[in-house]
Amino acid sequence: MSQPLQKIAIVGASGRFGTNITEDLIKSGKHTITALTRLDSTSKEPEGVNVVRVDYADHAGLVSALRGQQMLIITLSGMTPPEVHSGIVKAAIEAGVPYIMPNAYGFDYTNKTLIEGEMYSKGVVKLINEIRELGGSHLVLCCGFWFEWSITAGLEWYGFDIKNRKVVFFDDGKTKINTTTWKTCGKAIAALLALPEKAENGQGPAVEQWVNKPLFVSSFHVSQRDMLDSLNRVLGTTDKDWDISYEPTEKRVADGFKEMQGGDMKGFAKSMYSRIFYPDGSGEYESKGLANETLGLPKEDIDEAMKRVIKFVDTGKNVFTISGADMNKI
Repeated sequence: MSQPLQKIAIVGASGRFGTNITEDLIKSGKHTITALTRLDSTSKEPEGVNVVRVDYADHAGLVSALRGQQMLIITLSGMTPPEVHSGIVKAAIEAGVPYIMPNAYGFDYTNKTLIEGEMYSKGVVKLINEIRELGGSHLVLCCGFWFEWSITAGLEWYGFDIKNRKVVFFDDGKTKINTTTWKTCGKAIAALLALPEKAENGQGPAVEQWVNKPLFVSSFHVSQRDMLDSLNRVLGTTDKDWDISYEPTEKRVADGFKEMQGGDMKGFAKSMYSRIFYPDGSGEYESKGLANETLGLPKEDIDEAMKRVIKFVDTGKNVFTISGADMNKI
């Protein structure tokens, strides 16, 4: 009988996203988890993992660290040079790691219309294609934008400045997209890897079902209007308490490009997020079939998730600098 994958390696186990994955993998009790971290890292890895310090520029060292692993999960900062990810992937394939989950957490990478018009997704496709071109196999979590990150990062992201009660609606603010909490992302990956590697006599879900295919999960299918309604319920506010403005999505995309070319990297976020809210359905993927039920993921209440968001905002901390462990304590 096929068993779950036993040996899992993860890059970025102590990051804001990686912490959720690692903690849920530990809770499952089905794996030996190895956290790869930089030689000079001062981050504290979650308890229950084997820590291996590596130089990401040392190919032979990476190959040695990854040999014998059955799955590699990569979570890296968006500011990490692309050659670092490429180096890790090449080492993993040389080491014989059967499955790689690249740093490609986002929207449907098979949506050609979206890929042609959105910069982040183009980069995601490059990461995925490199694995296949090198002869490897990938498992890609398609989770949309991270809910907590996107609604607290600023006006350039989901269009909200919660602290100062400002919101910019893209077009009319009613275009729905899929979005997922960090908690559900972590649970989804842990649930996937708790499955047997291969289906027994073709029966039941197994990891192989999603090899080289998108794994779609989602917490909410919502619009900006839905998000503001939730904030109003949680905060006890009404629209009158908010400074609400409207901007066309196409204008925001164009403005974001110009800002980025001028050296303001918030323009990248502005352009990327606005593109997902085009009324062409690019930000919706649940119609292709979510894996939530198959993986046994709990249903979420947006108001409960929003309460966690408000609790974080009230700390005054910055979503760009807070650690994964500290974020999970809120």
